[in-house]
Amino acid sequence: MRGELKTYQAKRRFGETPEPKGAKGGRAKGGFRYLIQRHAATRLHYDFRIEADGVLKSWAVTKAPSRDTAVKRLAVEVEDHPLDYGSFEGTIPDGNYGAGTVQMWDVGTWEPQEPDLEAAWAKGQIKMILHGERLKGKWALIRLKSDRGKPSKRNNWLLLKEKDDFAVAGEGDALAEIDASVTTGRSLAEIADGTKEWTASKPTGRKGPARPRPSKAAAKATKPPAFVPIQLCKVTDHPPGGTGWAHEIKFDGYRIQIGVGGGRAVLRTRKGLDWSDRFPDLAADAATWPDAVIDGELCALDDDHMPDFGALQAAISDEKTEGLVYFAFDLLFEGAEDLRKLPLSHRKARLQAYVDRIGKAGAARLRYVEHFASTGQAVLESACRMDLEGVISKTLDAPYHAGRSSTWLKSKCRGRDEVVIGGWSSQGGTRFRSLLVGVKEKTGLRYLGRVGTGYGEAVTKTLVPALKGVAADRSPFAGAGAPKAAKDIHWVKPVLVAEVEHGGYTESGSLRQAAFKGLREDKAAAEVTQAPQPPTDMGEADTKATTTVRAAGKPGKVVVAGVTISSPDKLLWPAVGDRPGITKADLARYYEAAAERILPHVADRPTSIIRAPEGIGGETFFQRHAMAGSNPRLKLIDVKARTPYVAAVDVGGLVAIAQSGGLELHPWGCAPGAPEVPDQITFDLDPDEGLDFADVIAAAKVVKKTIEGLGLAAFVKTTGGKGLHVVVPIKTDARSRVTWDQNKAFAKAVAEAIRVEAPDRFTTTLAKKARGGKIFIDYLRNGRMATAVAPWSPRARPGAGIAFPLSWGQVRAGLDPAAFNLWTFEALLKKPDPWADFRASAVSLKPALKAMGV
Repeated sequence: MRGELKTYQAKRRFGETPEPKGAKGGRAKGGFRYLIQRHAATRLHYDFRIEADGVLKSWAVTKAPSRDTAVKRLAVEVEDHPLDYGSFEGTIPDGNYGAGTVQMWDVGTWEPQEPDLEAAWAKGQIKMILHGERLKGKWALIRLKSDRGKPSKRNNWLLLKEKDDFAVAGEGDALAEIDASVTTGRSLAEIADGTKEWTASKPTGRKGPARPRPSKAAAKATKPPAFVPIQLCKVTDHPPGGTGWAHEIKFDGYRIQIGVGGGRAVLRTRKGLDWSDRFPDLAADAATWPDAVIDGELCALDDDHMPDFGALQAAISDEKTEGLVYFAFDLLFEGAEDLRKLPLSHRKARLQAYVDRIGKAGAARLRYVEHFASTGQAVLESACRMDLEGVISKTLDAPYHAGRSSTWLKSKCRGRDEVVIGGWSSQGGTRFRSLLVGVKEKTGLRYLGRVGTGYGEAVTKTLVPALKGVAADRSPFAGAGAPKAAKDIHWVKPVLVAEVEHGGYTESGSLRQAAFKGLREDKAAAEVTQAPQPPTDMGEADTKATTTVRAAGKPGKVVVAGVTISSPDKLLWPAVGDRPGITKADLARYYEAAAERILPHVADRPTSIIRAPEGIGGETFFQRHAMAGSNPRLKLIDVKARTPYVAAVDVGGLVAIAQSGGLELHPWGCAPGAPEVPDQITFDLDPDEGLDFADVIAAAKVVKKTIEGLGLAAFVKTTGGKGLHVVVPIKTDARSRVTWDQNKAFAKAVAEAIRVEAPDRFTTTLAKKARGGKIFIDYLRNGRMATAVAPWSPRARPGAGIAFPLSWGQVRAGLDPAAFNLWTFEALLKKPDPWADFRASAVSLKPALKAMGV
């Protein structure tokens, strides 16, 4: 395989051709070079080149490479080329060897899969890993020993894709549609015409060969094209398997179609409404793009570059949309050419070329949506692990159909759907509390329950005026289960659409753990006729996410809330008297049943988990950090530590904790999604040996009195053991938020003040020997990274106790913490939640800080 350039140089007249004469050697930095040049010579072909022995070993490939492992391309070995040929793009003049237009179609580096490249060459089997912009992963060149049964007269090889995550089964010839340089963005026609700036070793000024004919896309429009009805997804309970499917990330934003023509761009919603004036920066950018109709999703990105629907709503409300990003996933027209009848694989290739032609100038607001051809389940699990909304699966060979089609399927990590708002509830007659929602039916609005979380101060400032603007005198709900009129219920006309996240349905048909995500101005209430779908089943493909069933075909497994529970009969708490032992499946079902009470105190907060995979009689350990193989239903949160922390965000996350043997939940006392912002203060009342629980009750009332005297609200819960927690919610808005140091300092000041008032009853010293028949007021749970057991969390102790939230009326003589346990939870859940107003009762801590001199 020794490289030499004599043949290359002998075939060229360097006084006429712009190709480099070159010299052997001069290896590029950063690895062996790989490139493909698309070459419109006598026949259009692709020159595949890899760096070896100081030259570019080269093959002329008859057709565009394919990522489909079933497709093989004939690759004719040609003369070695110099390394600086890897930057050549331009026109080889007529009459010269290889006359025609050369386009840089792909660039990157490569590495051999086998260490001995000389031996691989001699064997005629070069296996490589490509790191290109368009081709990635494992590829192979296989030398042919014969040509149609006869000895081959030429050095013919086959170029083929090997199976890996970058293979795209069913793609076929789609990449032939990509007509754009990866370095300059130019099409072959533009390179032949010499338009735009281009790279060549030296220009000649001579005319080249016949240029490629301009496509229909070259015809310029005089105005933006009309709206094209869009294709919609059907919801499925699991991603499709098999080949022929491409899977794209589902983005959490607004579906926007961009029509470009006549030097203008129009941005339209899914129903064709012109929203160009709402996104002026994107409209201005798009006006400079080639004429086309593009389908995509407009998103706001958070600090981790993930789509954030709440941030999108805020950007629109504040008219600060310059940072929004448009994710393009389909190309419907290019110029005057209608692409809708082409297979998706071809449309995506044309779209990739379109985005490449726009180049870096459009990269700030325009992104091409890659698709993945590995199993849909694997893509979905990766999406869920990154806290994305889900996956859209599309058949590669299907045309674009307006309306809902089975060629586009949607699988979701979390229940995320639109509902119609029919009313809202308040506290004290005015303070917003929850939305009352439903879906449209012929008889009216079918009630789906209340949406009780997801309302920050900024959200309610815009949401409440919108609700009051459509106030109504009568209920829009109809049918069984519709809410009745009450002082705290306010009806609205059923015209507003809300997006909610949920965990499926309760037995009564209400949405479970519904959280508000934003208003959908781009959707009409009349369209919301489909009941929200539960999250995709992350376990068995043929089970529903909200059911608890035996996994089909796999005895010994149970699926709860879409999570497969292995060893469901594993005993975690032993039997007590006539009470049966509690198994892993029992724990999973408890988390599912109690999720609506647990999640407001745990969701989206870094959480330490006490795990006991073999039950409370075996080894127990604290898990704070994410571990290898963490369930994709759990979110990873960066807390500026060695590794991320884990957090549950929905019922599936809680059940995933049960699957890992997680018996206790200890979240940070921070605001959801904001690890640096404390939102509560916890006083842990821990009695010394020999004290009665009545002493703890009396101590809790002392703390309550002190807290309320400072203008704060105090809530109380059992710990699942012998103590009580008094917990204080605090506001986290920009004016009210405090630091972790302030939070801890306040807790310490209050604890010390109580100790000074009654030194014979209380201590703030951690050491056991200092307690001496006193109650230890533990204020140390209020610093950064400190935790306290969550309300409704089980405890990994004999008796299967629960850290149970109480009303102050229950904190009296005769209170027995042991009565709140995993055997009695069903009855406990039927009673009103004593902590229902916990977050609504928060006030700013700053006046109390000042009062305590902190």
